Amino acid sequence: MKSFEFTPVNMPDNVPELRSRVRGFLAKELAVMQASEKAKSWSGFDAAFSQKLAKQGWIGMMWPRELGGEEATALHRYVVIEELLAAGAPVAAHWIADRQSGAHIIRYASDEVQRRFLPAIAEGKMYFCIGMSEPNSGSDLASIKSKADRVDGGWVINGSKIWTTFAHRSHMMIALVRTTPKGESRHAGLSQFIIDLSAEGVKIKPIVDHQGEEHFGEIFFDNVFVSDDMLLGEEGDGWAQVNSELALERSGPERYLSSYRLFDELLSNLETDCDDITTATLGDIASDLWTLRQMSLSIAGQLADGKDPSLEAAMVKDLGACFEQNLPNIVQAQLGGSIPLDRENNLNETLSYILKASPAFSLRGGTREILRTIIARGLGLT
Repeated sequence: MKSFEFTPVNMPDNVPELRSRVRGFLAKELAVMQASEKAKSWSGFDAAFSQKLAKQGWIGMMWPRELGGEEATALHRYVVIEELLAAGAPVAAHWIADRQSGAHIIRYASDEVQRRFLPAIAEGKMYFCIGMSEPNSGSDLASIKSKADRVDGGWVINGSKIWTTFAHRSHMMIALVRTTPKGESRHAGLSQFIIDLSAEGVKIKPIVDHQGEEHFGEIFFDNVFVSDDMLLGEEGDGWAQVNSELALERSGPERYLSSYRLFDELLSNLETDCDDITTATLGDIASDLWTLRQMSLSIAGQLADGKDPSLEAAMVKDLGACFEQNLPNIVQAQLGGSIPLDRENNLNETLSYILKASPAFSLRGGTREILRTIIARGLGLT
Protein backbone atom coordinates (compact mmCIF):
# COMPACT_ATOMS: atom_id res chain seq x y z
CA MET A 1 0.00 0.00 0.00
CA LYS A 2 1.27 3.46 -0.87
CA SER A 3 1.73 6.10 1.82
CA PHE A 4 1.18 9.80 2.18
CA GLU A 5 3.28 12.53 3.78
CA PHE A 6 2.33 15.24 6.26
CA THR A 7 5.74 16.15 7.65
CA PRO A 8 5.59 19.09 10.09
CA VAL A 9 7.22 22.32 8.94
CA ASN A 10 9.06 24.98 10.88
CA MET A 11 7.85 28.52 10.32
CA PRO A 12 10.44 31.21 9.47
CA ASP A 13 11.68 33.36 12.37
CA ASN A 14 10.12 36.59 11.11
CA VAL A 15 6.59 35.19 10.82
CA PRO A 16 5.32 36.85 14.05
CA GLU A 17 6.33 40.27 12.74
CA LEU A 18 4.64 39.63 9.39
CA ARG A 19 1.50 38.35 11.08
CA SER A 20 1.36 41.45 13.26
CA ARG A 21 1.67 43.74 10.24
CA VAL A 22 -1.13 41.94 8.40
CA ARG A 23 -3.42 42.06 11.41
CA GLY A 24 -2.79 45.77 11.87
CA PHE A 25 -3.57 46.43 8.22
CA LEU A 26 -6.78 44.40 8.36
CA ALA A 27 -7.96 45.97 11.62
CA LYS A 28 -7.85 49.34 9.91
CA GLU A 29 -9.20 48.37 6.49
CA LEU A 30 -12.04 46.15 7.72
CA ALA A 31 -13.12 48.23 10.71
CA VAL A 32 -16.56 49.08 9.28
CA MET A 33 -17.13 45.89 7.28
CA GLN A 34 -20.38 44.11 8.14
CA ALA A 35 -20.38 40.59 9.59
CA SER A 36 -22.50 39.30 6.71
CA GLU A 37 -19.86 40.55 4.25
CA LYS A 38 -17.00 38.99 6.21
CA ALA A 39 -18.90 35.70 6.13
CA LYS A 40 -18.33 35.53 2.36
CA SER A 41 -14.67 34.72 3.05
CA TRP A 42 -12.72 34.32 -0.20
CA SER A 43 -15.89 34.88 -2.25
CA GLY A 44 -16.03 38.54 -1.21
CA PHE A 45 -15.13 40.78 -4.16
CA ASP A 46 -13.62 44.25 -3.67
CA ALA A 47 -11.26 45.52 -6.38
CA ALA A 48 -10.19 48.53 -4.31
CA PHE A 49 -9.21 46.30 -1.39
CA SER A 50 -7.16 44.06 -3.70
CA GLN A 51 -5.18 47.08 -4.88
CA LYS A 52 -4.55 48.18 -1.30
CA LEU A 53 -3.30 44.69 -0.54
CA ALA A 54 -1.05 44.83 -3.58
CA LYS A 55 0.59 48.01 -2.32
CA GLN A 56 1.63 46.08 0.78
CA GLY A 57 3.37 43.52 -1.45
CA TRP A 58 0.92 40.74 -0.53
CA ILE A 59 -0.16 39.63 -3.99
CA GLY A 60 2.28 37.49 -5.95
CA MET A 61 4.51 37.37 -2.88
CA MET A 62 6.56 34.41 -4.09
CA TRP A 63 7.23 35.71 -7.58
CA PRO A 64 10.52 37.28 -8.73
CA ARG A 65 10.87 40.98 -7.96
CA GLU A 66 11.24 41.86 -11.63
CA LEU A 67 7.76 40.42 -12.15
CA GLY A 68 6.17 42.32 -9.28
CA GLY A 69 6.77 39.82 -6.50
CA GLU A 70 8.61 39.87 -3.19
CA GLU A 71 10.48 36.54 -3.55
CA ALA A 72 8.89 35.42 -0.28
CA THR A 73 8.60 31.78 0.76
CA ALA A 74 5.44 29.69 0.49
CA LEU A 75 5.15 29.81 4.29
CA HIS A 76 5.25 33.60 4.39
CA ARG A 77 2.48 33.69 1.81
CA TYR A 78 0.57 31.12 3.83
CA VAL A 79 0.61 33.37 6.90
CA VAL A 80 -0.79 36.30 4.92
CA ILE A 81 -3.51 34.14 3.38
CA GLU A 82 -4.70 32.65 6.65
CA GLU A 83 -4.87 36.08 8.27
CA LEU A 84 -6.92 37.41 5.35
CA LEU A 85 -9.32 34.49 5.53
CA ALA A 86 -9.65 34.54 9.31
CA ALA A 87 -10.56 38.23 9.14
CA GLY A 88 -13.08 37.73 6.33
CA ALA A 89 -11.22 40.04 3.94
CA PRO A 90 -12.77 40.45 0.44
CA VAL A 91 -10.03 38.83 -1.64
CA ALA A 92 -11.99 37.33 -4.56
CA ALA A 93 -10.84 39.84 -7.19
CA HIS A 94 -7.21 38.74 -7.20
CA TRP A 95 -7.63 35.36 -5.52
CA ILE A 96 -7.35 32.89 -8.39
CA ALA A 97 -4.65 34.85 -10.21
CA ASP A 98 -2.56 34.98 -7.04
CA ARG A 99 -3.22 31.42 -5.90
CA GLN A 100 -2.65 29.48 -9.11
CA SER A 101 -2.76 31.36 -12.41
CA GLY A 102 0.41 33.34 -11.73
CA ALA A 103 2.33 30.30 -10.57
CA HIS A 104 1.14 28.42 -13.66
CA ILE A 105 2.30 31.20 -15.96
CA ILE A 106 5.73 31.29 -14.30
CA ARG A 107 6.08 27.56 -14.76
CA TYR A 108 4.78 27.16 -18.31
CA ALA A 109 4.75 30.51 -20.17
CA SER A 110 7.49 32.40 -21.99
CA ASP A 111 9.38 35.28 -20.38
CA GLU A 112 7.48 37.74 -22.56
CA VAL A 113 4.10 36.37 -21.48
CA GLN A 114 5.20 36.46 -17.84
CA ARG A 115 6.13 40.13 -18.16
CA ARG A 116 2.80 40.85 -19.81
CA PHE A 117 0.60 39.44 -17.04
CA LEU A 118 2.39 39.00 -13.72
CA PRO A 119 3.14 42.65 -12.81
CA ALA A 120 -0.51 43.56 -13.47
CA ILE A 121 -1.66 40.70 -11.25
CA ALA A 122 0.76 41.77 -8.50
CA GLU A 123 -0.68 45.30 -8.69
CA GLY A 124 -4.16 43.90 -8.07
CA LYS A 125 -5.37 45.11 -11.46
CA MET A 126 -5.70 41.91 -13.50
CA TYR A 127 -7.98 39.03 -12.55
CA PHE A 128 -7.98 35.45 -13.82
CA CYS A 129 -10.57 32.69 -13.76
CA ILE A 130 -10.34 28.93 -14.25
CA GLY A 131 -11.71 27.26 -17.40
CA MET A 132 -12.10 23.60 -16.48
CA SER A 133 -15.72 22.51 -15.86
CA GLU A 134 -18.11 22.20 -18.82
CA PRO A 135 -21.84 21.65 -19.30
CA ASN A 136 -22.83 17.95 -19.37
CA SER A 137 -19.39 16.84 -18.18
CA GLY A 138 -20.13 16.70 -14.47
CA SER A 139 -16.96 15.89 -12.55
CA ASP A 140 -15.40 14.01 -15.47
CA LEU A 141 -12.91 16.64 -16.58
CA ALA A 142 -11.41 14.37 -19.24
CA SER A 143 -14.74 14.36 -21.09
CA ILE A 144 -14.60 18.07 -21.99
CA LYS A 145 -15.66 18.96 -25.53
CA SER A 146 -14.23 22.47 -25.97
CA LYS A 147 -11.55 22.31 -28.63
CA ALA A 148 -8.78 24.35 -30.22
CA ASP A 149 -7.94 24.00 -33.89
CA ARG A 150 -4.58 25.13 -35.20
CA VAL A 151 -4.56 28.03 -37.67
CA ASP A 152 -1.88 30.34 -39.02
CA GLY A 153 -0.21 32.05 -36.06
CA GLY A 154 -2.28 30.40 -33.34
CA TRP A 155 -5.45 28.52 -32.51
CA VAL A 156 -9.22 28.97 -32.83
CA ILE A 157 -11.22 27.88 -29.80
CA ASN A 158 -14.86 26.77 -29.74
CA GLY A 159 -16.91 25.43 -26.85
CA SER A 160 -18.05 26.52 -23.42
CA LYS A 161 -17.19 26.46 -19.73
CA ILE A 162 -19.48 26.60 -16.70
CA TRP A 163 -19.36 27.21 -12.93
CA THR A 164 -16.46 29.55 -13.55
CA THR A 165 -15.88 31.69 -10.48
CA PHE A 166 -16.27 35.42 -11.22
CA ALA A 167 -15.95 34.88 -14.96
CA HIS A 168 -17.92 38.09 -15.57
CA ARG A 169 -15.44 40.10 -13.50
CA SER A 170 -12.22 38.54 -14.78
CA HIS A 171 -9.93 39.75 -17.52
CA MET A 172 -8.32 36.46 -18.49
CA MET A 173 -8.94 32.73 -18.27
CA ILE A 174 -6.63 29.73 -18.27
CA ALA A 175 -8.72 27.14 -20.08
CA LEU A 176 -8.29 23.41 -20.63
CA VAL A 177 -9.39 22.39 -24.14
CA ARG A 178 -8.89 19.48 -26.50
CA THR A 179 -6.27 20.03 -29.22
CA THR A 180 -6.34 16.52 -30.70
CA PRO A 181 -9.23 14.03 -30.91
CA LYS A 182 -9.78 11.61 -28.07
CA GLY A 183 -7.74 8.45 -28.51
CA GLU A 184 -7.02 5.40 -26.39
CA SER A 185 -6.04 7.65 -23.51
CA ARG A 186 -8.83 10.04 -22.50
CA HIS A 187 -6.23 12.27 -20.86
CA ALA A 188 -4.08 12.75 -23.95
CA GLY A 189 -4.58 15.57 -26.42
CA LEU A 190 -5.57 18.21 -23.86
CA SER A 191 -3.86 21.61 -23.66
CA GLN A 192 -4.14 24.84 -21.69
CA PHE A 193 -4.46 28.34 -23.14
CA ILE A 194 -4.59 31.86 -21.75
CA ILE A 195 -7.73 33.45 -23.22
CA ASP A 196 -8.50 37.16 -23.21
CA LEU A 197 -12.14 37.38 -22.09
CA SER A 198 -12.61 40.64 -23.96
CA ALA A 199 -11.71 38.97 -27.27
CA GLU A 200 -14.14 38.76 -30.16
CA GLY A 201 -16.27 35.63 -29.93
CA VAL A 202 -16.30 35.39 -26.11
CA LYS A 203 -19.68 35.63 -24.42
CA ILE A 204 -20.09 35.50 -20.64
CA LYS A 205 -23.35 34.83 -18.83
CA PRO A 206 -23.38 35.25 -15.02
CA ILE A 207 -25.20 32.55 -13.05
CA VAL A 208 -27.41 33.77 -10.18
CA ASP A 209 -27.24 31.43 -7.18
CA HIS A 210 -29.87 30.67 -4.53
CA GLN A 211 -28.73 33.69 -2.49
CA GLY A 212 -29.25 36.05 -5.40
CA GLU A 213 -25.50 36.51 -5.92
CA GLU A 214 -23.40 36.12 -9.05
CA HIS A 215 -20.31 34.15 -8.06
CA PHE A 216 -20.31 31.89 -11.11
CA GLY A 217 -20.61 32.29 -14.83
CA GLU A 218 -20.93 30.39 -18.08
CA ILE A 219 -18.58 31.26 -20.94
CA PHE A 220 -19.09 30.57 -24.63
CA PHE A 221 -16.27 30.54 -27.21
CA ASP A 222 -17.28 31.12 -30.83
CA ASN A 223 -14.21 30.97 -33.09
CA VAL A 224 -12.03 32.77 -30.54
CA PHE A 225 -8.49 33.28 -31.82
CA VAL A 226 -5.53 32.91 -29.46
CA SER A 227 -1.95 33.39 -30.55
CA ASP A 228 0.66 30.65 -30.30
CA ASP A 229 2.34 32.23 -27.27
CA MET A 230 -0.90 31.83 -25.27
CA LEU A 231 -0.43 28.06 -25.26
CA LEU A 232 0.85 27.08 -21.82
CA GLY A 233 3.56 24.45 -21.81
CA GLU A 234 3.61 21.91 -24.60
CA GLU A 235 0.62 21.00 -26.72
CA GLY A 236 -0.97 17.85 -25.29
CA ASP A 237 0.43 18.26 -21.76
CA GLY A 238 -2.71 19.89 -20.37
CA TRP A 239 -3.84 17.00 -18.18
CA ALA A 240 -0.59 16.85 -16.21
CA GLN A 241 -0.56 20.65 -15.95
CA VAL A 242 -4.11 20.75 -14.62
CA ASN A 243 -3.31 18.21 -11.94
CA SER A 244 -0.34 20.24 -10.73
CA GLU A 245 -2.58 23.32 -10.73
CA LEU A 246 -5.23 21.56 -8.67
CA ALA A 247 -2.66 20.82 -5.95
CA LEU A 248 -2.38 24.60 -5.50
CA GLU A 249 -6.15 24.98 -5.54
CA ARG A 250 -6.99 22.23 -3.07
CA SER A 251 -4.44 22.52 -0.30
CA GLY A 252 -4.51 26.09 1.02
CA PRO A 253 -6.12 27.46 4.20
CA GLU A 254 -9.23 28.40 2.22
CA ARG A 255 -10.10 24.70 2.30
CA TYR A 256 -10.86 24.80 6.00
CA LEU A 257 -11.34 28.49 6.81
CA SER A 258 -14.37 29.29 4.62
CA SER A 259 -16.62 28.97 7.68
CA TYR A 260 -14.12 30.35 10.18
CA ARG A 261 -15.93 33.67 10.73
CA LEU A 262 -18.78 31.69 12.24
CA PHE A 263 -16.50 30.16 14.87
CA ASP A 264 -15.09 33.60 15.68
CA GLU A 265 -18.58 35.08 16.08
CA LEU A 266 -19.63 32.15 18.26
CA LEU A 267 -16.69 32.73 20.59
CA SER A 268 -17.48 36.45 20.77
CA ASN A 269 -21.10 35.77 21.71
CA LEU A 270 -20.31 33.21 24.37
CA GLU A 271 -17.69 35.36 26.09
CA THR A 272 -17.28 33.81 29.59
CA ASP A 273 -20.74 32.25 29.85
CA CYS A 274 -20.13 28.76 28.54
CA ASP A 275 -21.33 25.42 29.94
CA ASP A 276 -19.30 22.21 29.90
CA ILE A 277 -20.99 20.75 26.82
CA THR A 278 -20.42 23.92 24.80
CA THR A 279 -16.82 24.10 26.03
CA ALA A 280 -16.25 20.54 24.80
CA THR A 281 -17.81 21.42 21.45
CA LEU A 282 -15.54 24.45 21.09
CA GLY A 283 -12.57 22.23 21.89
CA ASP A 284 -13.58 19.78 19.16
CA ILE A 285 -13.84 22.59 16.61
CA ALA A 286 -10.48 24.06 17.62
CA SER A 287 -8.73 20.68 17.45
CA ASP A 288 -10.14 20.02 13.97
CA LEU A 289 -8.97 23.45 12.84
CA TRP A 290 -5.50 22.90 14.23
CA THR A 291 -5.15 19.47 12.62
CA LEU A 292 -6.29 20.72 9.22
CA ARG A 293 -3.93 23.67 9.51
CA GLN A 294 -0.95 21.44 10.21
CA MET A 295 -1.81 19.22 7.25
CA SER A 296 -2.24 22.22 4.97
CA LEU A 297 1.01 23.78 6.17
CA SER A 298 2.83 20.55 5.44
CA ILE A 299 1.63 20.70 1.84
CA ALA A 300 2.80 24.31 1.57
CA GLY A 301 6.23 23.12 2.68
CA GLN A 302 6.22 20.29 0.13
CA LEU A 303 5.25 22.64 -2.68
CA ALA A 304 8.09 24.95 -1.65
CA ASP A 305 10.46 21.95 -1.90
CA GLY A 306 9.30 21.20 -5.44
CA LYS A 307 7.31 18.08 -4.53
CA ASP A 308 3.93 17.06 -5.95
CA PRO A 309 1.56 16.53 -2.99
CA SER A 310 -1.55 15.92 -5.12
CA LEU A 311 -2.70 13.04 -2.92
CA GLU A 312 -2.24 15.03 0.28
CA ALA A 313 -3.98 18.06 -1.27
CA ALA A 314 -7.01 15.92 -2.11
CA MET A 315 -7.12 14.74 1.50
CA VAL A 316 -7.01 18.27 2.87
CA LYS A 317 -9.67 19.45 0.46
CA ASP A 318 -12.04 16.58 1.33
CA LEU A 319 -11.54 16.77 5.10
CA GLY A 320 -11.65 20.56 5.01
CA ALA A 321 -14.94 20.62 3.09
CA CYS A 322 -16.46 18.19 5.60
CA PHE A 323 -15.38 20.46 8.45
CA GLU A 324 -16.61 23.64 6.73
CA GLN A 325 -20.01 22.10 6.03
CA ASN A 326 -20.42 20.62 9.49
CA LEU A 327 -19.50 23.79 11.37
CA PRO A 328 -22.69 25.78 10.65
CA ASN A 329 -24.79 22.80 11.74
CA ILE A 330 -22.80 22.51 14.97
CA VAL A 331 -23.16 26.22 15.69
CA GLN A 332 -26.87 26.15 14.90
CA ALA A 333 -27.28 23.36 17.46
CA GLN A 334 -25.55 25.52 20.08
CA LEU A 335 -27.85 28.52 19.64
CA GLY A 336 -29.88 29.30 22.75
CA GLY A 337 -29.26 30.16 26.36
CA SER A 338 -27.03 33.21 26.66
CA ILE A 339 -26.60 33.70 22.89
CA PRO A 340 -28.70 36.62 21.62
CA LEU A 341 -31.16 35.64 18.91
CA ASP A 342 -32.12 39.09 17.59
CA ARG A 343 -31.82 39.63 13.86
CA GLU A 344 -29.12 42.27 14.18
CA ASN A 345 -26.81 39.86 15.94
CA ASN A 346 -23.56 39.28 13.98
CA LEU A 347 -23.59 35.59 14.82
CA ASN A 348 -27.01 35.08 13.27
CA GLU A 349 -26.12 37.08 10.16
CA THR A 350 -22.98 35.01 9.69
CA LEU A 351 -24.76 31.72 10.37
CA SER A 352 -27.56 32.56 7.95
CA TYR A 353 -25.12 33.26 5.13
CA ILE A 354 -22.85 30.25 5.71
CA LEU A 355 -25.75 27.79 6.10
CA LYS A 356 -26.86 28.75 2.59
CA ALA A 357 -23.36 28.90 1.12
CA SER A 358 -21.90 25.71 2.62
CA PRO A 359 -23.48 23.14 0.24
CA ALA A 360 -21.13 24.45 -2.48
CA PHE A 361 -18.02 23.88 -0.36
CA SER A 362 -17.83 20.20 -1.36
CA LEU A 363 -18.27 21.02 -5.06
CA ARG A 364 -15.70 23.72 -5.78
CA GLY A 365 -12.21 22.41 -6.37
CA GLY A 366 -13.43 18.86 -6.98
CA THR A 367 -16.42 16.92 -5.71
CA ARG A 368 -16.16 14.61 -2.74
CA GLU A 369 -16.54 11.54 -4.96
CA ILE A 370 -13.72 12.62 -7.27
CA LEU A 371 -11.41 13.46 -4.38
CA ARG A 372 -11.98 10.14 -2.65
CA THR A 373 -11.31 8.31 -5.91
CA ILE A 374 -7.99 10.20 -6.18
CA ILE A 375 -7.16 9.29 -2.59
CA ALA A 376 -8.04 5.62 -3.07
CA ARG A 377 -5.93 5.37 -6.21
CA GLY A 378 -3.08 7.28 -4.62
CA LEU A 379 -3.03 4.85 -1.73
CA GLY A 380 -3.18 1.86 -4.07
CA LEU A 381 -6.64 0.81 -2.90
CA THR A 382 -8.13 0.56 -6.41
